[in-house]
Amino acid sequence: MEAVEKGGQPGSNRSRALVIFIIIALIVVAGVYLYVRHTKFHISTDDAYVTGRIHSIAPKVSGTVKAVYVNDNQLVKKGDPILEIDSRDYDVRVGDARAAAESEESKRAELSVRVEVAEKQLAEIRTKIDAARAGLSLQEATLKQAGQDLARAQKLYEKGIFAEATLEKTTTAYNVAKAQVAAAREQVNQALASLETQKLSIEQSKTALKSQEYVVEQKRQVLASAVLMQGYTKICAPSDGYITKKNVEVGNQVVAGQPLMAVVPLNDVWIVANYKETQLTNVRPGQKVKIKVDMYPGKVFSGTVDSIMAGTGSVFSLFPPENATGTYVKVVQRIPLKIVLEKGSDPEHVLRVGMSVRPTIAIRK
Repeated sequence: MEAVEKGGQPGSNRSRALVIFIIIALIVVAGVYLYVRHTKFHISTDDAYVTGRIHSIAPKVSGTVKAVYVNDNQLVKKGDPILEIDSRDYDVRVGDARAAAESEESKRAELSVRVEVAEKQLAEIRTKIDAARAGLSLQEATLKQAGQDLARAQKLYEKGIFAEATLEKTTTAYNVAKAQVAAAREQVNQALASLETQKLSIEQSKTALKSQEYVVEQKRQVLASAVLMQGYTKICAPSDGYITKKNVEVGNQVVAGQPLMAVVPLNDVWIVANYKETQLTNVRPGQKVKIKVDMYPGKVFSGTVDSIMAGTGSVFSLFPPENATGTYVKVVQRIPLKIVLEKGSDPEHVLRVGMSVRPTIAIRK
């Protein structure tokens, strides 16, 4: 019995080893199959990084920094005050511009009143003309009647009915009526002349008023510009985000357009992945992406392919390739993809602009 048991051990060991070998072989085959299947339906690259919108903060006016209200890496909300430049010089400009605008506005108001008064005087002159014309008509009627009376008186005088004194009296009445007609006609002519003079004066006043209105508008624009420049001395956050690259302190002299800091909104970041052109055959917008970040090993973020860039990265470089010149060497190009994070994938906003990531896109033929 002992001999049989001893003789059976080698066969049993070989069987056990064979079983283990078969199991290992199956595991290897399954692993290779799963790897091939995974690589067939998933593409990945380590040429990818986190990017987002970077709001560069630069003043629109020059001056001395009066106050800085933020620190490095501080979270700010849209509209929060960030920095203030000493506004005293701009306050003086606003005061001068406002005084000039008010002075020109007073001149405009004076000219406007002058036009109103002249138009009222014009109306009065027209009334006088109407009255003078009515008076002229009355005097002409009186002259006509006096002429008829004189003619009758002369006939009666010739017949001896009227005395010479009566004829002289009638003649005098006629001459008086004639003089009154001439005087009434002169009044009408004078009124008409004053009417034309007043019209010309009104036109001149209106022209001066229109010119003054242009001056007033110009002064208002200067005032508005001064107020605008005064407002530029206070700089506020353009969006929610974190302060970065802060390089300004109180007392610094700054000029318009000088970068002072940046605001980076971490709630709106995305991935730019540069895949080889040979990998993108079956990539389409909307496909799911798993994203691993070098800074957080073991943590996986979810995303979606948003879009594929219209050209390769080399085309938009400083020195794009000129394949028609020199010796041509074919190089596999890389095409940038924009990958957006799924909502809620990064609730704490731990991703930072510039982080290296490794996205894996799930594709299907």
